[in-house]
Amino acid sequence: MSNTKTQFKWFSIPEYDKEQEYLRQMHKSGWKLVRIGFPGVYHFEACQPEDVVYQLDYNQEGTEHKTEYVQMFTDCGWEFLFDFVGYSYFRKAVKDMNGEEEIFCDDASRLDMMKRVFRGRIVPLILIFIGIVWQLILQSMDFYGDRDPVRVFLLALFGVTFVLYSILFVQFAVQFYAYKKRMKSR
Repeated sequence: MSNTKTQFKWFSIPEYDKEQEYLRQMHKSGWKLVRIGFPGVYHFEACQPEDVVYQLDYNQEGTEHKTEYVQMFTDCGWEFLFDFVGYSYFRKAVKDMNGEEEIFCDDASRLDMMKRVFRGRIVPLILIFIGIVWQLILQSMDFYGDRDPVRVFLLALFGVTFVLYSILFVQFAVQFYAYKKRMKSR
């Protein structure tokens, strides 16, 4: 039997709690997280099965003061694993907890994290999206005059990218709205 395992699993931004639960279940099955490769590629190492809680935080300000940021969680018994695309990953064995523990103490702080993700991830994507729309407009204005294969390819490429970005934004908006509604109804 191999001592390592790699799995592909995709979680959208508002589904961080599902990702945490997935990592917990893997640890219970004897596979502890060691790193994440390209988004969605999880690398595990064999371990003793144990109930371990995984927590994610998205805090760009924490990365500016990394030592203090990690120390704050370490003082509370959380093991810092690594940072990946803006998220910091932590874990803590349930046997070492005093009841249910999370790195967020209330729903307002969870919602605040989602707002930080929005500012750090979605706003730059919106700017790229605006650039794509602008290029689509420019390419389509010249399309009828010149059937250059490169121009046709670029128009098709920008069109496909436009559709993909539109789907991502709609998906994020629906999930973020549901998440926000769930946090307010607790």
